[in-house]
Parts: sequence; structure tokens; C-alpha cells
Amino acid sequence: MVSDPIAPLARIVPLPSSRGPAAVPAPATHRIAVFTADPGYSVRKGIVEIDRTIPGLSWLIVHHRPRRTRKQVARNQWNLLKRNGWRWIPYQAGAVWKRLAERRAAVPVPAEHPGGDYTSEALAARTNIRILRVPDIHGQASLDAIREFDPDLGLAISAPILRPPVFTSPRRGSLTLHKGKAPDYRGMPPAFWELWNDEKEVGCTIQVVAEKLDAGDIVGRGSVPCGPHSTVRGITLRLDEVGVDLMRDAVRDTLAGTSHPEIQTGQGKTYRKPTLGQIAALEGKLARAQPPRRSPAVRAVKDSLFGMGHAAWRAGLGKVLAPRITVLLYHRVTDDARDDLTVGVEQFDRQMALLRRHCQVLTIDQVLNASEIDPAGKPQVAVTFDDGYLDNHDNAAPILERHGIPAAFFVSTGLIGTAAQFPHDVRRGNAPIPLMTWDHLRAMRDSGFEIGSHTVGHTSCASGTDEEIRSELERSRDDLQRELGVVSPIFAYPYGGRQHMTPGRLEMVKQAGYRGCLAAYGGSNVARVDRFNVLRRGIHWEYSDRAFLFECLGVR
Repeated sequence: MVSDPIAPLARIVPLPSSRGPAAVPAPATHRIAVFTADPGYSVRKGIVEIDRTIPGLSWLIVHHRPRRTRKQVARNQWNLLKRNGWRWIPYQAGAVWKRLAERRAAVPVPAEHPGGDYTSEALAARTNIRILRVPDIHGQASLDAIREFDPDLGLAISAPILRPPVFTSPRRGSLTLHKGKAPDYRGMPPAFWELWNDEKEVGCTIQVVAEKLDAGDIVGRGSVPCGPHSTVRGITLRLDEVGVDLMRDAVRDTLAGTSHPEIQTGQGKTYRKPTLGQIAALEGKLARAQPPRRSPAVRAVKDSLFGMGHAAWRAGLGKVLAPRITVLLYHRVTDDARDDLTVGVEQFDRQMALLRRHCQVLTIDQVLNASEIDPAGKPQVAVTFDDGYLDNHDNAAPILERHGIPAAFFVSTGLIGTAAQFPHDVRRGNAPIPLMTWDHLRAMRDSGFEIGSHTVGHTSCASGTDEEIRSELERSRDDLQRELGVVSPIFAYPYGGRQHMTPGRLEMVKQAGYRGCLAAYGGSNVARVDRFNVLRRGIHWEYSDRAFLFECLGVR
């Protein structure tokens, strides 16, 4: 078991006098041009969050989509082969296969799911946003469109290197998001070279776009700490969220005239994209920092069996077995620890991508209402969290939104917003682990996540007197209604074993007005769901991707 030190939070550091308390006045109308070569999830989320925060905005998104000739593609591939050596051939083949597989298995995110506002379709549907796709962002047609739009401010996000005619067109210039600490880490890619150099944190800066790469004045900065088990992808996911907040605040301050840019000092260093050999070397170094698992041979055999099980399901086994719903149980998503209550940040991102691609994802209400489970072509799965750790808000919720996965979070209401420790953390000898506040839970509720009860003080429902347990149930219920407006919440009982709930105490749960009760002793809900004994399966860091998918089948 790995004890967890106090997890430092991702920091956003305001520059002096650069944070105005009020948003830009409503009557003002501002025009923002976005310059990008990749309007991916984090770019879309950043635009939506700025649009939500600042009233009266009009947008022009200029999407740079260059057309390359076969000769250019061949020359580029040859140069990459010379730079990376033999590794480039299997790498490129794998990348092509992955893109094709993802395209075939792409599943749209329902608009009502968390993250539904950040999809390409939702962004294009906003009436104040125009998307312009151009083969050359520096071409005359693009420049004419930008000038006609007459932007107040430009944003270069995931953009190619811009020339002055583009980034100087907006009246107030252009801002760019750089996922690195300037000037020490100019260039690319995010987090790689910091982990290579054993840095304690990775910076994130908002800069004024200048001719020299990543050398403009700084208008906002933040950072993400490197945990003992951090990965490049895990830190990049966290930097995406810090960058959204930083850019939102920088745009607000710039348009309000309260921004105070700082000139960069120091020489710094510019990094370039690593070779595949360097990537392999860093991956090996990070892998050695992980706790020991079972032997590679055992893992290979088990993964093969799990893979065959999933293939059998797709081949028709799922139609033969009784229909079932699997409810997954998580506690923490962090790279600060590796134990049976945690999964890694990158690992959780992969798992949610697998859920979206291979499973029918259900809300917890859909689970409770499935008195008789209908057959489905894909495994039916729901996601839940227990306890109320801060990393649920900081790490898990953003990843769930990224993949459009609904989830329910069951919290011990008396510990929310305190420095208290859960009894199981005390027994393990863990240092204090930060917990969520009610503001965190309100934000998650507003994003579409379900918030339920886990008692007041993480109390076993099979212990104590009837009066004590009744008080725990009623006080937690009332806390959720007072703080979050939750009426008739769902209950997940602490510890979750068969021995931690009794028939009499379950009757108290019903009398207190809860509309469902969740256990945690394993198993899947087969043929029907008992809404007051919903079975759940715990997930932790030792699950490989194949083991995770096999667990979602609910066949053992």
C-alpha cells in the first residue's frame, strides 16, 4: 500500500492587479477571432467557457487546414524516418490503425450528458460563432475575412506559427496559450521535457503573441505539480484545464482594460519535439517509478484471457447471457498514489475513452429505473465515485466531461469543506488528503453530475444505535438539499460490504426518503436491478485496459 502525501493542487497565479472582480459590462459587444489548426476538445471548451463568462461576444474561428500534395507528404515522412529511425515505421502504422479504429467506433456524446456543450456540433450550433476553414491562415482570403470581422482580440490556441499580418489584425493584439513555463520551457511538447529534466511542476502561461516563439509579454500563468507517478498525458490533461481557466481570465481582463502584461526576463530555452527514441526512454523511466505489479508473464496470460472474453462477447456471448448492468466504483483519480482506491489520471482517461467506444453508458437514474434490464448490443455500464476527495473535481470530472460520461458522486457531507480524514485513510497511515468543498460540488452538479449521500461522517450502517444511524441518514439528506437543492437523493453506504448493512438499517434508508441504495461488494446486476441493493465493482490502478473492459462485461 502506498501512503498518499498531501497532494499539491494545480495552481493558477494571478499577476499583480490583473484580476478584476466583475465581468465585462453587458452592453459592450466584443469580437474575438480564434486562430487554430486543431479545434480539439480543450480549444472548444475554452471558447465555450469564455463565451459563458463574458456577455455580448461574437466569434470568428479561423481553422487552418492546409492541403498537402503527395510529394509534400512523402518528403515529410522521409524526414521523420531519418530523424526517428526504424521506430517510425511501426509507430506510423499504429497511428494510422488507431485513427481508423477510432473513426469507425466513434460514438456521439448526447447533448444532455456532462461535456455535451463542448462537442463540435454544440459549438457550431452557437448563433454567435462563425467557423471559417481555410487552406492557408496567412492567405489573402483568410486575411480579408479577419479584417472584415474586425476583431477586438485574437486568440492563438493550438495554432500554427502565426505571422504578423494575422496576429496584429485584432485591435488589442492576440493572446496565446503556452503549456510550459516561459521563458524556461519554450517550444514543445507540453510536460515532456519537464519530466525528462525531473522538474517538480509544469508551468502554463498566457502570452501576447510576438514574432519570436513564446517570447511575448505574460498576462497569466499557472502550474501543475508533477506527482510521483505522473505521466506526460496525465499532466497534459491537467494543463488543459488550467489553460481554460487562465485564458478565460486573461480575455476578461484584456477586454476590461485591467490586464497588466509582464515582460519576460531571462534567456530561457526552446525545446523541440522529441524523437521516438527519447519518448521510449522517458516512458521507461516513468514506468520504473510505478509500484511493482504481478510478473509480466502472468499479466500477459491474464490480458490474453480478458481479450478473448471481450471478443467472445462481441461475437455473440452477450446475446446468450441474461442482460446485465455493471456499475463501476471509483474513489480517487490521482498520480500522487497507487493503491486499491486510486487510478492514474492517464489511466482514467483511457478507461473513459474505452467506455464511450465499447459500452452503452448509463446514468445512475437509468440504472435505478431498470427493474427489468433490456438486452443491449453493448455492455451496459454506469460510473460512480465514493467519499468526496478533491481530485474527483480536479481530475475525474474534467475527464468525464471530455468523454461525455455521466457519473454519480456519493459524499460524506459532514467532511465536505473540512480538513478531516476518512477513517480508512487514518488506518492506512495516509497523510491528509484534500477533500471537496460545497462550491466544488455545486460546479459538478451544474455540469450535470449526480451528487448523493455517503452518510455524514463515513459511518458504517451496521454499527451504532438506531438513533445514530437515523441521524446520519437524515442529516446527510438535509445537507444535500440545503447546499445543492437535491431532493430525494441516492445513498451509497460506507465500506459497502454485505456486513455493513442490515435489513433494519436498509428500512431506515427508505424511510429517510432516499430513492436508491448502492453496495460495494462486487457483482453485476443481472436480469433486474434491486434499486435498494445496486451492486458495484471497484476499479483501481492495477487494472490493465483489457482487464477493465472485461470487468465492464459483468460476467464474473
